[in-house]
Amino acid sequence: MSQAAAFKALHAGPEILVLPNAWDAASAALMEDAGAKAVATSSAAVAWAHGYADGDFSPVPLVLTAIAEVTRVIKVPLTADIEGGYTDDLSQLAETIKAVVGAGAVGINLEDGARDPALHARKIEAARKAADQAGVALFINARTDVYLKNLMQGDAAEAEVLARAKAYGSAGADGIFVPGPTDGALLGRFAKAINLPVNAMARTGLPNAAALQGLGVRRLSSGGGLFAAAYGTLARATMAYLEDGDSDALGPLSVGLPSFNKRFG
Repeated sequence: MSQAAAFKALHAGPEILVLPNAWDAASAALMEDAGAKAVATSSAAVAWAHGYADGDFSPVPLVLTAIAEVTRVIKVPLTADIEGGYTDDLSQLAETIKAVVGAGAVGINLEDGARDPALHARKIEAARKAADQAGVALFINARTDVYLKNLMQGDAAEAEVLARAKAYGSAGADGIFVPGPTDGALLGRFAKAINLPVNAMARTGLPNAAALQGLGVRRLSSGGGLFAAAYGTLARATMAYLEDGDSDALGPLSVGLPSFNKRFG
């Protein structure tokens, strides 16, 4: 079975796909070694790790290099968060998709943001065509930011997500990503009404994986959560070290860290 087929199969059960989001080779290797069945990149984490803001600001060559660095060191499938594709030009997007596939990704997140959903549907169609031309059954996870960007509220937001999910599925999406909501009942309604795997994003107040699975949600992404956990720890450790130069305080923080020389050698 190809990695693309294996990744798609992970969305079909019997268990929800709990997906950690990496930002470089080291973080991805840790995630694979911890037991992840697949790894994703986080566009925000990749951007921040390289000194860019999130929001289509990362240079495409940098994103492609990050994808290639991750796929070089892991054996499980990788899906890449490529924001809105870094362009609204369909021909340019097609070339980016071919390059993403060439770097080793077998899935992508493609977000609509505040764009016209009709444009996003065309972008999904272009991405599907480009991936097919490259010979890879790319898993296109169409992300809608209705809730994340507070584009609508209440019943209008719910109806808009359902309308976009239908349009994006017709355009060739394999999954629908609805980041933002933590209400289990709402996510359950999406899972029931949308005929594609529904993806939720980890955030405070979200039901755990078992509960989401029971609601019909097929995929749970950490988003930038693991990056925040890692760099929050780094920030506190750095402040403590600079305060009194206590080397002994650093030791406990590295418990469980593998030898990267051994892992990458």
